[in-house]
Amino acid sequence: MIGRIVKAIAGFYYVNVEGIVYECKARGVFRSNKITPLVGDMAEIEADNDKGVMNSILDRKNEFIRPAVANITQVFLIFSYKSPDINEDLLNKYLLLCEEKQVNTLVIFNKSDLAIDMNTEITDMVKAAGYEYVSIDAKGENDLHYLKDRLKDNITLLSGPSGVGKSTLLNKLLGREKMETGEISQKIKRGKNTTRHCELVSINGGLLADTPGFSSINTDFITKENIKDLFPEFREYNSLCKFTDCSHNKEVNCLVKEAVNNGTINKLRYEFYIKELNEINSRREYKWLKYHHQFYQQIFQN
Repeated sequence: MIGRIVKAIAGFYYVNVEGIVYECKARGVFRSNKITPLVGDMAEIEADNDKGVMNSILDRKNEFIRPAVANITQVFLIFSYKSPDINEDLLNKYLLLCEEKQVNTLVIFNKSDLAIDMNTEITDMVKAAGYEYVSIDAKGENDLHYLKDRLKDNITLLSGPSGVGKSTLLNKLLGREKMETGEISQKIKRGKNTTRHCELVSINGGLLADTPGFSSINTDFITKENIKDLFPEFREYNSLCKFTDCSHNKEVNCLVKEAVNNGTINKLRYEFYIKELNEINSRREYKWLKYHHQFYQQIFQN
């Protein structure tokens, strides 16, 4: 039988096969081959009554490490206008991750009731980059029909930094208190993580992953070779610049820089791009220096 892993707790995997959930253990071959099944994986199992064993998993479309989920088709990326304020760089890093995983992204700005100024500079940046966004008050009685409609036929990841209202929004979407909601730390102004494990919850013809929030993101997946492809607003220009390997930085006749100057490409996004590009170059230089330092150390020791 083939079904989808909808929950994983303490070495047990709960696989949904046509509406029936089987509690499964993974065969030893998974450990031998260093394969870890993830929530969202399609798995081939053998079952007797409500217990079973997992024989294999099918190829993944994508996988996220934090949280550990697979085969996501869209991300609800949640930030709040206030408490905590929007971290522009963090928002852009999340967007890069979504592009790298090739998922559709809806940016949700929560706590609109607290914001006197909706920070149109940030929303304009998101819109100019080609992403859809909505403003909501997850604690209020907002009409969330649009978000529920977006869940249909999708496996959706609810993500964003701590304290932005992910648990509150999930409760509203479910229509019940599915998750405990956390308080904002008064000392560091960040949310306490309240989610206990990863699980796919069935909502309105789709699946929603409830996952822990986190306030930082590792961008080691970004390289000098792939970074410009992770900016959707660059793509129509990438092959048209004077130099085929144009990094859109210091080269002459760069159409991306021209688009920034005439306002077609958002300046904030471009400044973030240059910042990330400089970080990549710094990492490469550090690795080069570290390698040669170790190399010469070995020579002198011998």
